[in-house]
Amino acid sequence: MRSHLAHLSDEALVSFVARGDEGALAELYDRVGRTAYGLALKVLRDSRLAEDAVQEAFLNVWRTAAGFRAERAKASTWILTIVHRRAVDLVRREERRRTDPLEGASHEGAAAPSAEGEALLGFERERVQRALGQLPDGQREAIELAYYGGYSQSELAEKLGLPLGTIKSRMFAGLAQLRELLDEKAGTQ
Repeated sequence: MRSHLAHLSDEALVSFVARGDEGALAELYDRVGRTAYGLALKVLRDSRLAEDAVQEAFLNVWRTAAGFRAERAKASTWILTIVHRRAVDLVRREERRRTDPLEGASHEGAAAPSAEGEALLGFERERVQRALGQLPDGQREAIELAYYGGYSQSELAEKLGLPLGTIKSRMFAGLAQLRELLDEKAGTQ
């Protein structure tokens, strides 16, 4: 299916990605994804978090491909740098999560959540649910099972009886569309 892209350099593929070519992104993923996952796994030491880091990094590649400059670095180096940064960010987030006090634990001087804060949180949940409802069924199912069900992409592939690549594609496309929907709605309010 993507064989017409196989002869292109990584840098040429990035230029196609910058123009919105999903096939070019998939070809880049096929070329760099395994190395990217290995790098993320080395940093994170957790397969689920490594999958998340790679997924989020390729979403970032999709969004920022127009800013890639071939004279500065090879495309694969650029992508792996994005993966590494995302993995380090996840390590930091996990460290903070482990060291932050548990929610709901009583702390001297800590203020209880305000009614306004609770209302805003409820509003945000409704916004996300409405946006999720606008996604195609396959994308919505993959995202909901991953984020609300806690399944890794590998577990989803097994659970749904689909190839891992299909799950990754659905989640990538669904997250990109979800981000657009939420950005659109935030701009109209």
